[in-house]
Amino acid sequence: MSAQDSSMAVAAVQMVSGISVAHNLDQAAQWIQVAATDGAQLVALPEYFCLLGRHDADKLAIAETAGHGPIQDFLADQARRHGIWLVGGTLPLKSPDVDRIYNTCLVFGPDGSVCIRYDKIHLFGFKRESESYDESRSIRPGSGTPPVFESPVGRTALGICYDLRFPEFFRAQGDVRLMVLPAAFTWTTGSVHWEILLRARAVENQCYVLASAQGGRHENGRHTWGHSMLVDPWGEIVACIPEGPGVAAGVVDGARIDTVRESLPALRHRVM
Repeated sequence: MSAQDSSMAVAAVQMVSGISVAHNLDQAAQWIQVAATDGAQLVALPEYFCLLGRHDADKLAIAETAGHGPIQDFLADQARRHGIWLVGGTLPLKSPDVDRIYNTCLVFGPDGSVCIRYDKIHLFGFKRESESYDESRSIRPGSGTPPVFESPVGRTALGICYDLRFPEFFRAQGDVRLMVLPAAFTWTTGSVHWEILLRARAVENQCYVLASAQGGRHENGRHTWGHSMLVDPWGEIVACIPEGPGVAAGVVDGARIDTVRESLPALRHRVM
């Protein structure tokens, strides 16, 4: 694929999801419409776009079987209706554990079919004073090969939120042109680490990184950092929306990737 035919308009949808699935889907539809109308060919929703409940166990009540369910139907319909690649944030899918779900990202092609599924591997844990999280209590970790799919811009990698802290996860995905990361970083960790980590993954892999985040104060009391953004392979921020619902959009420019890689051939210089 040449640089001229490997560019693509992309958009990261930022949300402040609440405790009503119906309301969250309605909000997602509105922002997908905005992104698609503005020309985005690939749109990414944030982690937990369909629900940020009051309790960890709330996810279990809306968990779907892979291939069936209103949330999956919604995503397929949105991709097909707008003719876009839709990275469907994350949704809860049933797992073999009765008290845990998979936190799953599904990517839909323009025809509404699923082209890849990724169950989040790295589960977030954090404890400081009165703030604590342990995703492993309600989420079963995924397994297998780090996910990569072919989009119009070429090889495209997927990760979810906490995966961002594990550079070896992304290196294992090989030579990619774009990384897409749905997330719900906390305000505490995001305020110091989010931008640094996103720019580092872009620089070390010499590719674009599109990160779609939750960003604001939620009904359940959680405060997420937001700052959905598109970062280019030189580590420069192309677009960013700090807080609140909205869209961070830009172009994944194949020529820009090639220029960066030619001027600083770090990927070719790797010995490990």
